[in-house]
Amino acid sequence: MKRTLAVLLFLLLASDAKALEVSGVTLAPVLNVNNQTLTLNGYGIRKKFIIKVYVGSLYCSSRASTLDELLRDPKDKLIRMNFLHSKVEKGKIVDSFSEGLEKNAPEVARSPEAKKFLSFFRNDFVRGDTVDLVLGADGTVAAKQNGKVLGTVQSGKLANGILSIYLGEKPADSDLKKGMLGIR
Repeated sequence: MKRTLAVLLFLLLASDAKALEVSGVTLAPVLNVNNQTLTLNGYGIRKKFIIKVYVGSLYCSSRASTLDELLRDPKDKLIRMNFLHSKVEKGKIVDSFSEGLEKNAPEVARSPEAKKFLSFFRNDFVRGDTVDLVLGADGTVAAKQNGKVLGTVQSGKLANGILSIYLGEKPADSDLKKGMLGIR
């Protein structure tokens, strides 16, 4: 009974949390992923030169301000990209993921699991697209575009490598990294 009351209280408080708007994109304060409630940890805008490419957000089960904290957290995580730019070609996305893995997780970059992950991205992304990278506690990596599953692969090392692309020592965008870690 106490557990049910605690869950109801949490849901009530979570529903009072306001959605956040960033560059015209609404970010939910909480999401349900794999029957788990994940909370918005932080967000930022991925820029390439002066072009705003996407709003990147990180959802996890408990607050984290470092990559190490996230790697030690045994629960699911979600990286969401809400695209702002009119068109991002699939080749550029694949190249960015490849480069990010090479810089931050070289032991994973050329693995069969990484190659399979990169093969999921067959289409360009356009303004308004949402891409979710679900990093499961069991090591499952699922990529979704606008809610449609692009593919899944089982690899805890790849899941950690994907986190490192955004939050590692050589992130794709250091301002985005700070934002996703809630460092403002």
